[in-house]
Amino acid sequence: MSITTEFFRHPFLTGAIAASSGSLAAAMTRDLGLESAASVVELGPGTGVFTASIVDLLPPSASFAAIEINPRLVASLRRAFPSVSVVSGSAEQLATLSAAPCDVVISGLPWTAMPAFRQVQVLDSVCAALSLSGRFTTFAYAHTAWTPPARRFARLLRSRFSVVERTRVVWGNLPPAYVYRAALPVRHLGALREQPAAAAS
Repeated sequence: MSITTEFFRHPFLTGAIAASSGSLAAAMTRDLGLESAASVVELGPGTGVFTASIVDLLPPSASFAAIEINPRLVASLRRAFPSVSVVSGSAEQLATLSAAPCDVVISGLPWTAMPAFRQVQVLDSVCAALSLSGRFTTFAYAHTAWTPPARRFARLLRSRFSVVERTRVVWGNLPPAYVYRAALPVRHLGALREQPAAAAS
């Protein structure tokens, strides 16, 4: 199924006009510890470019759920990836649609197309679902980096994670994009500080 076709059929459900490249998929899945992850969730898998890379890296015992809002893409993903639990729903419902806590959450969602309240809702749902050592990764298009929605998302991301890294631009993608990798959700910092004391007692 073509992501371009779905964009024109459902522009408010499909954020990308072209499928992500293998180069971007590699950047999205690198250095996340997927090889040893027990529970992984993908938000907005689209046609499954990132999904395929995730499946290749995960151990057979891992739980992998992909949450997609577009019903046509849900059906296509279920045919293409029978080993993946493809869930029809919205990213804000992450806590109820997948088993928590998650080791890794990977997002292909169109952040710059979201209003502020939805950016907040989705990011909060991601932070709530992640384990203490969980990691979150997502991407943004380079040409939108200085738009108000993109700058707002970057601020929100840094307000919710203690560690946020932005990669170099992946020029092999159309349009060129960069990847955000985030770790240590702020909501978990209290629990992490208590761990040494608990271990000593």
